[in-house]
Amino acid sequence: MRQPSAHGAARYRADELAALARALLERAGLPQDKAGDVAEVLVEGDLLGKSTHGLALLPLYLREIESGGMAAAGEPEILNDIGACQTWDGRKLPGPWLARRATAEAVARARHFGLGAVAIQRSHHTACLGAYLQPAIDADCLMLLTLTDPGHSSVAPFGGVTPVLTSNPIAFGAPAPDAPILIDMSTALMTNGGVAAYRQRSESLPHPFLMDAQGRPSTDPNVIAADPPGSILPLGGLEAGHKGFSIGLIVELLTGCLAGRGRAEGGDGWSAAVFIMVMDPAAFGGTENFNRQVKVLAERCHGAQPRPGFDHVDLPGAHALARRERQLHDGVQLSAGIVAGLTESAARFDLPMPAAIP
Repeated sequence: MRQPSAHGAARYRADELAALARALLERAGLPQDKAGDVAEVLVEGDLLGKSTHGLALLPLYLREIESGGMAAAGEPEILNDIGACQTWDGRKLPGPWLARRATAEAVARARHFGLGAVAIQRSHHTACLGAYLQPAIDADCLMLLTLTDPGHSSVAPFGGVTPVLTSNPIAFGAPAPDAPILIDMSTALMTNGGVAAYRQRSESLPHPFLMDAQGRPSTDPNVIAADPPGSILPLGGLEAGHKGFSIGLIVELLTGCLAGRGRAEGGDGWSAAVFIMVMDPAAFGGTENFNRQVKVLAERCHGAQPRPGFDHVDLPGAHALARRERQLHDGVQLSAGIVAGLTESAARFDLPMPAAIP
């Protein structure tokens, strides 16, 4: 078996990585259906290029299952069910399993009501948000997904230095003529996982995306764990961060606040509050008109004169989808650190690592 170098990367077949992840999760205690969803979502994160939200999370998930931080058995509790809307208590069940089920529920309700929404309190971590968009797009619908961890604070409100919010991601998907529009972004300049990866590698950030507790911009990822802690700057940074802070507040309001359990309750271990909304264009201006408008919008974006350093304009998601297709064909590229984590987990549960692609 070819092993990656200490600083290099290796490629593996996506189906073999998913099979390993599924087997590890089952041995740790997850039932087959939950293990399958979690494994597929983690591999999808790596396929889309979100390496901090892919298989890098698997060793952490295994420890959460074993410690009881992630619930293995049971169903979410339905707290409210009115027309197009449902609210769940996720009971710390696996986030990918909950999010996939909530997406299916929201799509079904959008088909009936025009809009469908599911708010989830007390989900476990959900990994890559972009991994959930395709079912809604396949149903010719638009989908919005937002998330916060009410027990974690790493982003200070604009004008302050005390962390209050977290990196608060947003994902949005919409059908388009050639390829869907896929948006998966943090409302801060970096994700928590991104900062943690730099800390683990003992590397400085390429730009001052952080702020220390005195309000000074910093490239040192360790300021996030200082006493008192620094913070990740919101989108817009020191100059225009009021915009990122505002979008981060929208995420908080749609997730923990709307689901009825958030920062007022404090920490609940590794947790997430999630909001999923699906919209059917047929219930608004009509599917045909929607498609016509999107076609023109996409054409005008693609037809924009590129600025220096660019040869053309892409829509959000184009690079991720191209990377996904390439990695499905050539193998999923994993860093040496991720391979080491998988290898250790496989050995602990007496499972073989798949062979790297030569």
